[in-house]
Parts: sequence; C-alpha cells; structure tokens
Amino acid sequence: MGDRTDAKTITVPERLHGYPGVAFGGYVAGVLAARVDAAAVRVDFRRPVPTGTAVSFADAPDGGSALMDGELLLAAAAPAPWEAGELPGMPSWEEASAAAEAYRAAPPEGQVDCFGCGLDRTPGTGLRLHCGQVAGRDLVATAWTPGAELATAEGVLPDELVWGALDCPGNAAGRLLDGRPAGAVTAALTARLLRPVPVFAGAGLVSYSWMRESGGRKYGVGTELATAAGELCAVGEALWVVPRG
Repeated sequence: MGDRTDAKTITVPERLHGYPGVAFGGYVAGVLAARVDAAAVRVDFRRPVPTGTAVSFADAPDGGSALMDGELLLAAAAPAPWEAGELPGMPSWEEASAAAEAYRAAPPEGQVDCFGCGLDRTPGTGLRLHCGQVAGRDLVATAWTPGAELATAEGVLPDELVWGALDCPGNAAGRLLDGRPAGAVTAALTARLLRPVPVFAGAGLVSYSWMRESGGRKYGVGTELATAAGELCAVGEALWVVPRG
C-alpha cells in the first residue's frame, strides 16, 4: 500500500478516497511525509489530489517534498517544530467503544464511503474511524481494529495509514464538538509518529480528537492514536476548512 520514497510519481487508487474522486488526505500526507527527514512533518494542502491520475513528486525548499499536477502545486510537506502543549487524558477502550457505538447508532450526515471514516467500509477496506463524543468530555473517540489486509509484511500499520488515523477524527471533532457542517476539508496536517502500530488479532487501537481553536470557516484540532493498552503511537494537529457555500 505504501509508496517507495524514491518514486517519481504516484497514482492514488479510487478505493483510497476521502470524497469521491479525491484522495484521502491523511494517506496523501503520510506518503509525502515519508520523503521528509524530520521527527515531525507538516503537510499543507493547496488543491484536491485526484484519484486514478498520476501526479508527480518534486523537491521543496528546506528538505521538503511537494506533490504536483503539472505546474500546479497540490500539497507540500516540510519539517515542523513540535510542542505538545496541554493534552487531554486518553479515553479508555471502553469509553472509545461506547463513543463509536453512539456514532454508528446516529451518524451525522456525511460521506459514508470515505476510506478513513466511512460506515460502508469493512476492517479490510478502510480504517473505520467512527468517532463519537466521549460521555461527559469535550472529546471524540473511536475504538477500532485494523484488518490484516492493511498491515505491512512486518505486521504493523503503514506510516501513511497512521497519518490517516490522525485525519478523520478532526472532522468528527468539528461536527460533534463545534457544530460544523458536512464537507469540511483538511487544509494542513502535522504529525509525529512515535512507535510502530501493531496489526494483529486483538490489537485494538484508540483514535481521539479535541478542539484547539475555532473561528470563521476554519477550526483547529488535536488528534492522537494509541493502543488499547494506553501506549501513545502518534500525535497530530490539523487545520480544517469549511468550503464556501
């Protein structure tokens, strides 16, 4: 599933879409981040990355990497400073499971076939990040277990899918904690991967997100990914934008 870091082009298959015809942002961010030698990387999205169409990698200033469609800049990745700041406590597996069940029982209107959070996906064809609000907390979370089909030969989640696990929860935070409408897009995603993420029977994961700021059409979130046992695997922050109209 991953892309070789020395490749010149990439064609994202349609099955890896967020919205129809648009590549899943977390996946694209992870592919670009793999080409940047830094502990934390920020990826800025300038235009939608299409599925089913070859787009090109290009070098960017200061050790960064860019994704181009001809002369058009689609996304750019660069080393980023990382300051954790104040973080919420991780929800338990039980809390995250209850939040996910609440989401599935009454899902907000949205894209049901998104690779990251689509309700129509199976564990082998999507991440199934069904984030509902954690009872009594300003936090959304989901408990999930990746399908074996998503693992590398070493039995871990590919880095680009770890980035994906930090993406869709931000949409849920905006929808459920800040009253945002469907259709928001990731404008920027910054992440730091801390340890390999296991994929095997019984290896549950918890993704969770919270609001950091909100104003106008934009809002910022924090997101984390941990094992069910409470080991933090990756941390991220993202800027989301609600399109005009």
